Amino acid sequence: MQAADDEGNARQRTDDADLDQLLLRTAAGDREAFTGVYDRTAGPVLGLVHRILRNPAQSEEVVQDVLLEVWRTSGNFRPDRGSAMTWIMTLAHHRAVDRVRSSQAEADRERRAALLECRTPFDPVAEQVETHQDWHRVRQCIHRLTDLQRETVALAYYGGLTYKEVAHSLSVPLGTVKTRLRDGLLRLRACLGGRT
Repeated sequence: MQAADDEGNARQRTDDADLDQLLLRTAAGDREAFTGVYDRTAGPVLGLVHRILRNPAQSEEVVQDVLLEVWRTSGNFRPDRGSAMTWIMTLAHHRAVDRVRSSQAEADRERRAALLECRTPFDPVAEQVETHQDWHRVRQCIHRLTDLQRETVALAYYGGLTYKEVAHSLSVPLGTVKTRLRDGLLRLRACLGGRT
């Protein structure tokens, strides 16, 4: 049993060394060597890419891109850093992951574009009507406040005075101003929220 394992490992090392040599010859422009690289790696590359993409048509496209990249960049292969198969499979993995990211980004762009198309275009007339209606409703709710609350809210929010300045202007304690404002704002919120 051990002898069979040793024999299999020796055969694998020989195959790896042969592929390394084929890739080095490809880097020198040897087209026949590239045919050997292609024949030995196309199947494993397709298997890896298909496991990542799960789409046969896209997988075949990526395999073609990877093997074209192997042809163009074979001069970057360094046998002292790893085997040719490892180098090629790393390229394949990166290309497949890039394709997944690209597909996801494209789907996201299409989804955003579809959402933009579904939105109602800006209508300045409708916006003015809505603003006028909101302003009218706020005025009605302000008139429901007591005179003291209305005066305090008007000075603080429409007059731009601080709480201390409102207290000084009305000649009342600061705590009274805060209480009137709180009560007035609660009544406004209830009115504007549809509760009477």
